[in-house]
Amino acid sequence: MSEDTEFRLKQLSLQLRKKNRAAHDQFVRRTLKDDYETDFYGEVKPFADGMQEMIDEWRPLATKWVNSRKPRYVYPIQIKDTYDNLSIVCVTAFQKDTRRRRFFETIKAIDYVLDNIVEQLNRDGRSE
Repeated sequence: MSEDTEFRLKQLSLQLRKKNRAAHDQFVRRTLKDDYETDFYGEVKPFADGMQEMIDEWRPLATKWVNSRKPRYVYPIQIKDTYDNLSIVCVTAFQKDTRRRRFFETIKAIDYVLDNIVEQLNRDGRSE
């Protein structure tokens, strides 16, 4: 895997970490408020579409990286699960009926994988 590809993987992982944090903040600071009303076309769709575009680029890079580098603590199934979780979180962050505990656990699981990818890339001395 080229250094440019690993650099792009790191960039996307960091951007997805920010998006994951934004989904968390949306849920905690806005969605849970009694007076919050979902604006599907104004908020949800643009957020979800932007996230989907990023994760569609991220998944093949992350999968290729995991298969070629065999990093510690990151496995192919986690890439698939993180992809799926990000696809779900970007929408459920705007839904009042989202189960809180499950939402927060999903956010943590996503952070764990993204943080491990960035940490491993930094440790390898590539993509600095």
